[in-house]
Amino acid sequence: MWHGRDMGDVQRPQLVATSVSIGTPRPHDAARFWARLLGYRVTADDRPDPADPSDRGWAQVAPEAGRPGFVLNLEHERAYRPPVWPARPGEQVATQHIDVHVPDGDLDAAVAWALDCGARLADDQPQTDVRVLFSPDGHPFCLFL
Repeated sequence: MWHGRDMGDVQRPQLVATSVSIGTPRPHDAARFWARLLGYRVTADDRPDPADPSDRGWAQVAPEAGRPGFVLNLEHERAYRPPVWPARPGEQVATQHIDVHVPDGDLDAAVAWALDCGARLADDQPQTDVRVLFSPDGHPFCLFL
């Protein structure tokens, strides 16, 4: 367990996590995928500078005002390599994944929707109440009951 250093008289400021940023080779396509999958809206779609390739830039998706959820930032990653899941020695490791709750309990319908949005189902499914999928860029995410 990490304990950090003694901060003495320094008090913790108020900090609020608001978003997750994900590297991707195609931020605009990724934003459309996540917006459709989650029922979010694309709130930013910054195109690249004229001298840059058309796949660069930055995009953001967020839930409608008043709906629960978090902001998802999609950043262009020039040297992107899709992670391998489950992890294998010497391969690119997924350092994070998104968990998506399926509140109505219909995991099969949620998987069908995700597949229709462009996701693909992982071969390895370690739990009966969770489905592991990959976004079109290869980021793993879980649908869970």
